Amino acid sequence: MIFLSEVELEINREAAGEELRMMVPSVNKWKATGKEGLTTFTSFAFPYLINSRKRKEIVNVRRANMAVYNSKKANLTAARKERMNLPITDGGYRISEFLSHPFGIQAILNTGSLQSFESLDANTYRCILPKVELLNFEAAPVLDLRVSPSDEHCTVEMISCKFQGSELVERQNDRFSAFMVNHMTWNTNISEPFLEVDVKLNLMLEIYTKPFTLLPTSAVESAGNLVMQALLDRLVPLLIEQLLLDYNKWTNQHRAIIP
Repeated sequence: MIFLSEVELEINREAAGEELRMMVPSVNKWKATGKEGLTTFTSFAFPYLINSRKRKEIVNVRRANMAVYNSKKANLTAARKERMNLPITDGGYRISEFLSHPFGIQAILNTGSLQSFESLDANTYRCILPKVELLNFEAAPVLDLRVSPSDEHCTVEMISCKFQGSELVERQNDRFSAFMVNHMTWNTNISEPFLEVDVKLNLMLEIYTKPFTLLPTSAVESAGNLVMQALLDRLVPLLIEQLLLDYNKWTNQHRAIIP
């Protein structure tokens, strides 16, 4: 009876050991039969790995949602109105004709300072500015502008503004949006005819990097508005001055062709 009990005990031990080895392969079995051990381990661990991956994805989604929820947006604005006298020419004041002419449209867009320029449709143009350096990254601003001339006024609208560059640079396009309108009017029926340019610029910017995230949104907007206003105050007078120079050049050429 004792002998049988020992045999039964040994059999039970071997069965238990085999069951354990099936669940977690031993080092010796792993070395001898790596394929079987890998299969067993994968079957044993796969549900845990899947659950771990799901938990990680859930955490990442929650973090992204929290980042969006906690992100702040700054609304930056600037405006500049400039008026300059129109030159008096023998042929009259054809400013409306000039602004509708291809030469005048190129003058409005200031194509001489662009890296490239192309027409998208009858009145929409893509303008690529020279590359600028932003935090050790090079980026080329790409503007899509719509020009709408008429006999009484001319409007230029920026319908798209993106940065062209590396993948990291272009990812920033999702963090801001910009809108600009340049409304030009004139009066040639008075003793001192003039051209007036009214530019409004709006920029919606996501605040997501330190130290700006630590500041109140109003503080970021105040500083940003000053920078944008200084930019318009400098550029608008230069643009209208160049526009009038191109207008003079066009009228002289027009007068030479049609005496």
